[in-house]
Amino acid sequence: MYYSNLEHFKGACGYEIDGIWYPRVTSIVNIKAKPALYRFYAEMSSFNEGEAVKKQSATEGTLIHETIEKILLGENPVIDSLIKPAVDAFLRFSSEKNIQVDPEWVEKKVIDYDERYAGTIDALALIDGKFGVLDIKTSQAIYRDYNLQVSAYTVPLKRQLKNISTSWILRIDQSQKCLKCGATLRTKGGREKIKSGNNSHCEHQWSEVKGSIELKELPYFENDYEAFLGAKKLWEWENEYWLKDAKYF
Repeated sequence: MYYSNLEHFKGACGYEIDGIWYPRVTSIVNIKAKPALYRFYAEMSSFNEGEAVKKQSATEGTLIHETIEKILLGENPVIDSLIKPAVDAFLRFSSEKNIQVDPEWVEKKVIDYDERYAGTIDALALIDGKFGVLDIKTSQAIYRDYNLQVSAYTVPLKRQLKNISTSWILRIDQSQKCLKCGATLRTKGGREKIKSGNNSHCEHQWSEVKGSIELKELPYFENDYEAFLGAKKLWEWENEYWLKDAKYF
């Protein structure tokens, strides 16, 4: 990515916390190749179309995140009709699992003072008797890249809170299902994507939009953390010029 000056780099890639600048976890993880993202752009008619879809998709994802955050904080937000099926699915799942969170640890900054980086967790949660980091995603799948991000939050928090034992990714989504062949239609960012069912020639009859939830536990976060530190080393190498200018080294 092109940075026009040091302040642009620091603002795009990190946080200023108590007068100290720290690289951001998500910026570090972005150094890793993302095959699914490349396939997405390959399916677009142009790069600009891909950017427009990605931007709108991110806006919808942010809307879900902000709504869920308010719910976790005990608020009763107005739920936009665009995301209501997904949010309703989360509410049902949260009730069934009796997910408990500490409002003090919702959207909270985490700093790894040993490795000098920072990030923002979605929540600390109690699920099925286990206490750990809960990271919320609105993507179409749970990608292994997410392990790096979540481990970067979990390891420094475990040094601070000894009762943390695990971490999870909670994927919140919504789609429609063909009543004839079982295909699924996912609309996000203004783009419709069909995952074929058992009849490729079906004249689809779509159901109403329904929310879906996928919870994946990541108990081996220490191994993922080692991989994250490898990504961090590469990110530092890639941005050596700006990091020297920022007096990071």
